[in-house]
Amino acid sequence: MTIAVEIVLLILLLVTAAGAILVKDLMSAILLLGTYSFFLSLVWAWLGAVDVAFVEAVVGAGLATVLFLVTLFGTAPKDSRLRRPPPPIAALFALPLLGILLLYAANDLPEFGDPNSPASSHISPIYLENSFQDSHTPNVVTSVLMDYRSLDTMVETVVIFTAGIACALLLRRKAS
Repeated sequence: MTIAVEIVLLILLLVTAAGAILVKDLMSAILLLGTYSFFLSLVWAWLGAVDVAFVEAVVGAGLATVLFLVTLFGTAPKDSRLRRPPPPIAALFALPLLGILLLYAANDLPEFGDPNSPASSHISPIYLENSFQDSHTPNVVTSVLMDYRSLDTMVETVVIFTAGIACALLLRRKAS
């Protein structure tokens, strides 16, 4: 059952990604990208990264789709069709080769959920053993995000805030 769900999610991701690339209508591309982001959030949730799944659902499937739609509705109808040349022949051969190389390299990665993997044996035990003493927070995830990686979390928040402000400035209408 587990492998079947993973295969279905992978197929849905590939189909929606390919569809978003191949369609000629911008409205269809936006809706397919939102669908792709939703399926990606399901993948993150299935893998146990609920926080990443939540961010992907809110920012990717929700906010980005709405901003794309607002931008599209602000354009002229003649601009809503994509006009692009066909991909170069070299890309048609190089990209599948790159995919095969990545799949080959993935064999060297540790098994999913392996307790002896470097991530599980190197830093995770330190977080689990010392988080309460260091942060006085019973939730280890909160301790990691807000104490051990607080600077990283702050910079991510600043980046998202800056991107939001930039979108707001780009989408504002000038008073005539």
